[in-house]
Amino acid sequence: MLKAGVVGCGGISGAHIPAWDKMDDVELIAVCDIREEKMQRYPGHKFYTDFDKMLDENEFDIIDVCLPTFLHCEYAVKAMNKGINVITEKPISLKLSDVDLLYSTAEKNGVKYMVAQVLRFWNEYEVSKQIYDSGKYGKLISGDMWRLGGYPSGGWNNWYDDKALGGLIPFDLHIRDRDFLVYAFGEPKDYSCRRRERPEQDYMSVVYDYGDFFITAEASWYKAKYPFYMGFRFQFEEAVVAFERDGLTVYDCDGNRKTPCSGGEENESEFELPSSDAYANELRYFADCVKENKPVERVTKESLYNVLKILDNIK
Repeated sequence: MLKAGVVGCGGISGAHIPAWDKMDDVELIAVCDIREEKMQRYPGHKFYTDFDKMLDENEFDIIDVCLPTFLHCEYAVKAMNKGINVITEKPISLKLSDVDLLYSTAEKNGVKYMVAQVLRFWNEYEVSKQIYDSGKYGKLISGDMWRLGGYPSGGWNNWYDDKALGGLIPFDLHIRDRDFLVYAFGEPKDYSCRRRERPEQDYMSVVYDYGDFFITAEASWYKAKYPFYMGFRFQFEEAVVAFERDGLTVYDCDGNRKTPCSGGEENESEFELPSSDAYANELRYFADCVKENKPVERVTKESLYNVLKILDNIK
């Protein structure tokens, strides 16, 4: 039985903690947050307001860092120096230099480290990558990706508002799509960015040029109370693959419509995947790497460096 702990009980912990609790081979023994009231949502675990004390009083196989961005590196290093495997929420950091620091710390201590880039574990995105890799519908011609929503409220000390602490939408929002592009298609040949950053508003559109195709990726924190909406639309030579509000649909040039992630018999194909929780998928993957002593191959140091390299230029 693996023993896990979570530090940071803000918004994203609502996806991580229930996922850990559902695993029958992992025991989530403790959670930590400086705000005691935030931990009350998760009864049945030990509560700590001091991370060092939590590490000293328990033996952990895994620490899951769900803190604000600017704290990811510090807390991950602290846990790894105790010989504990660590998974952190995205982004790995706001600084390129921290990529080497985190991975060298993991290597020095003989532990595993992973950044939770969840789109790599999201079935609808995984199917689109499989379609691209297979060439079933010909070459990719163009694509659109989007992560749109209103300006985030709350957060400890309103850290979202501080560019030095959270990086605003390049690092907090657009990074999801940027990471998937690196994972699915590799490094672009070129890119161009347009951005409008104002108090309580932040919007950017980046065109990534891959030579034979290009992808436009939008991200927004609107001042208006716009409901969060993410998705993509990839145009292949013989089909459009779209993940929109009604799910993933493949529209081929023969007039057929397929929904690979719906699980219906009429949609069975080589690309079909069951509906699942992507956050649970990524944590399950990391737990299996720890349990079976396998290398963490789905999220690599090199790919994370490539993700931050461009974000560092457009921030």
